Amino acid sequence: MQCSFFVVSPPCMQLNHPLAMRLEGSERDRLALLAIKAQIQHDPNQVTSSWNETLHFCLWHGVTCSRRHRQRVTKLQLGSLALVGSISQHIGNLSFLRVLNLENNSFNHQIPPQIGHLHRLKVLYLKNNSLNGTIPPNISNCFQLISLDLAGNLLVGKIPPQLSSLSKLGFFNLQVNNLSGEIPPSLGNLSSLEIFGSTFNSLEGSIPNSLCQLKKLTILYLGENSLSGIIPSCIYNLSSIVEFEVSGNQIEGSLPSNLGNAFPNLQIFSIYQNQFTGAIPLSISNATNLVWFQGSSNKLTGKVPNLRNLHNLRRFGVSDNNLGSSKHGDLSFVSELINATRLTGLSLGYNNFGGMLPTSISNLSTNLRILGIGENKLHGSIPSGLVNLINLEVLSLEENFFTDSIPNDIGKVSGLEKLYLNNNQLSGRIPSSLGNLTLLAMLQLQENNLEGSIPSSLGKYQWLLELGLSGNKLNGTIPPQVIGLSSLSTILALHRNQFTGSLPMEIGKLKNLGGLDVSDNLLSGELPSSLGSCKSLEALYLQGNFFLGPIPSSMKGLRGIRYLDLSRNNLSGDIPQFFERFGNLENLNLSFNQFWGAVPTEGIFKNASAISVAGNTRLCGGIPNLQLPVCESKESKGEGLSRRMKLVISLVSGITLLGLAVVLTLFVLLRKKRKETELNTFGNSVLQVSYATLLKATDGFSSANLIGVGAFGSVYKGILGDDRVAVAVKVLNMLHQGASKSFMAECEALRNIRHRNLVKILTACSSIDFSGNDFKALVYEFMDNGSLEEWLHPSTGTEEVIEAPKSLNLVQRVNIAIDVASALDYLHNNCGTPIVHCDLKPSNVLLDSDLTGHVSDFGLSRFLLKPTTSVSGNQSSSIGIRGSVGYAAPEYGMGSEVSKYGDVYSFGILLLEMFTGKRPMDHMFSDGLNLHNFVKTSLSERVSEILESLVLQEDTTNVAEAHRHSQLSVRAQKTEEFLTSILGLGISCSVESPTNRKDISDVASELHSIRGNLLG
Repeated sequence: MQCSFFVVSPPCMQLNHPLAMRLEGSERDRLALLAIKAQIQHDPNQVTSSWNETLHFCLWHGVTCSRRHRQRVTKLQLGSLALVGSISQHIGNLSFLRVLNLENNSFNHQIPPQIGHLHRLKVLYLKNNSLNGTIPPNISNCFQLISLDLAGNLLVGKIPPQLSSLSKLGFFNLQVNNLSGEIPPSLGNLSSLEIFGSTFNSLEGSIPNSLCQLKKLTILYLGENSLSGIIPSCIYNLSSIVEFEVSGNQIEGSLPSNLGNAFPNLQIFSIYQNQFTGAIPLSISNATNLVWFQGSSNKLTGKVPNLRNLHNLRRFGVSDNNLGSSKHGDLSFVSELINATRLTGLSLGYNNFGGMLPTSISNLSTNLRILGIGENKLHGSIPSGLVNLINLEVLSLEENFFTDSIPNDIGKVSGLEKLYLNNNQLSGRIPSSLGNLTLLAMLQLQENNLEGSIPSSLGKYQWLLELGLSGNKLNGTIPPQVIGLSSLSTILALHRNQFTGSLPMEIGKLKNLGGLDVSDNLLSGELPSSLGSCKSLEALYLQGNFFLGPIPSSMKGLRGIRYLDLSRNNLSGDIPQFFERFGNLENLNLSFNQFWGAVPTEGIFKNASAISVAGNTRLCGGIPNLQLPVCESKESKGEGLSRRMKLVISLVSGITLLGLAVVLTLFVLLRKKRKETELNTFGNSVLQVSYATLLKATDGFSSANLIGVGAFGSVYKGILGDDRVAVAVKVLNMLHQGASKSFMAECEALRNIRHRNLVKILTACSSIDFSGNDFKALVYEFMDNGSLEEWLHPSTGTEEVIEAPKSLNLVQRVNIAIDVASALDYLHNNCGTPIVHCDLKPSNVLLDSDLTGHVSDFGLSRFLLKPTTSVSGNQSSSIGIRGSVGYAAPEYGMGSEVSKYGDVYSFGILLLEMFTGKRPMDHMFSDGLNLHNFVKTSLSERVSEILESLVLQEDTTNVAEAHRHSQLSVRAQKTEEFLTSILGLGISCSVESPTNRKDISDVASELHSIRGNLLG
């Protein structure tokens, strides 16, 4: 008798018996699978529900067996299923396993070292989980491995040098972890390695010479680490290199003169943000396959070489270097880029390029989207021929010496989203044609010599986030249309001009604005009470004007204010006590006004260095450091009053004295009542919440206030403070693995972004509850109309109170679609570091009282720090993400990287769902049929057959009648054309190939056009 020593084994029997051998192997696999299932704590899609006794384990979801080996498990594929748990050590009992794919889930704890028992394993995909600990060195025992992907986890420690024994390994991905130490020189023994990625770690030291032995290497990603030293010269002998990326390190040295010849197949070359010196090699012109050259943020010098042969070039970035001589001819290479017909980005800013901007720039590819030449030494006029670049989205010419006026023709570049002309010497008036740039998100014209008034046409902007007009010679009144642009959410800068008149009441529409500066103008009148509606303001500068009157009490609504400057005006009255309760206020300047009375002593007034009250001669009190006169005390008031009373007694009768006493009594009572009212009104700030505050606001997190349950927690409606502010409180389930990671991701994503179509976070609470457990919550602005999910798929429950069913008409639906597209466009293209949302779906689109859409839930969002041009499923070097089944892009299950294309796919599915009423996971979709294919095949027949009845019955039944009788009215025809366009757009966004999907900025533009056609 002999017994198996595996962790899980059947009863002992004679191993030489054929039946016994068969039962032992298959039974061992079955028991191992059940042990793996037992370690899965959360399975929202019920994928392991089939793992039971009613089915043979070879028929279980994700399990593949081989008939050749007596039904032994050869593949376990459970990727992208939102599973939560740990990986069981019994995985090592699946001794015939060849493919193990658990990517894009929430598995935690360490990678079990028992994986090293899988000697037949060829593919190991564990990327995008929450795995921690070190990489088990005994993975090196899986000597058949050809693909190893551990990216997107929390792995620490060094890269095990033992992995160098994996002689068949062709793909090795360690990106986005916390790995440290040096790159093991032994990795040079991986003779079959073609792709190696370790970006976004903490690797240090120099690149080892031994990597020069990797003759088959085609992709090398070492960016965003702490690597130093120089690149070994022998690396440039790896002639098979296609993509080379070492950005975000401290690497020094110069580029070899034969770079273009050394890498004849080079497509991507990125050395961004290092310490490279010297010139860009002339031989770069020989790298005719080059698609992306990113050399920005180094110390490169000299001239940019001839680029005439780079016909495939799409992006060329050399900004923030020392290129150029500040003389004429520095930009002659621009003319040579005319042959690059697919050029989309040209970034030349922050260098020493001199001369004039060549007129040939207007002959560049019409595919050009980004043109950045800011902060150089250019002079002369801005060429009017820029209008030929019809697809331009970003035009950056700031901080040069451009003169003359702004060309009127710029208003014809209709797709322009960012226009930077600031810090030049431009003169003349602001062209009214700029109002035609209706997609603008950023307009910067400050620090020039512009004059005249602000054109009211600028009030047509619907997506403008930031407007800078300061430091010019502009005059006249501020147009209400401009200061009332509700889309403004970062900065409105109008300071240092000559504006007159009052501050328009329309300023109250700036509810999402972060900073407002109208200082140093000639504005007058009282501050408008509507100023208190700008609840998102963090910086407000009104100094250096002629404002008068008291500070309006409505300004108590500015709870998030950090910097407030009201100095050098004629303001008067008491300093409001509600300033004491502004918990975020860091600097308050009230100097040189006409304020009187006692200076408060609480809150910011405790810090003399944070406030200024100089030049207000009638102020008293405050903290001693302010050195203000002592306010008249109650005792001295009493003595003075006594003396006056004696005089009164001597002069008037007792009746008069009694009347005076009554008046004084009433005065004291009224003043006391007013103080009590103030104390009640200005209680705890919304921005200073504790666990206890949230507990009270939600009535003890009552189920009656529960408005949603997500993957990492629950959302409650709450009422905060005496102001009765309605909020949504997202409470993280800290027992759920990955909840803390989700909390940090959402905080990081929402910290510096601001847009009218993104849900607004008010604060985050990280504390402990009354039981001593970790407590984390996010507090958002409450959305009255819930989620888009509730409107698309209303509950059919039988409530006692029957409410009218929720329904959206066509215009409302397209408006919400535009809102969502605008939010994504901002995240992808307009918020500094691009953000990929990763989980776009109807339940994450919230609707306010006006049915305006707000994208929410950034728990899975990722910052996109590395440029990518390829998202092919064959490019296994990239990194995928998690998302929701049905909405997540298909390439994420095939090893593709985090990309904007993934969000576009999700948006396309969302769009199809909005106008068909069918969920992507509808039971009708099986056997290869999905929502995309369903709509695509039906679109050519009759649009009406795939639309929900509520959409077609938007106005009357005449549309349906007209369809049935094939006698289409004008209205019905327009509706059908509209729906065809919308569904076609949804199809084009959700195609299988990522690179064939549209850019979200183009999608937003098309939606605007489609809506315009619908409304006539």
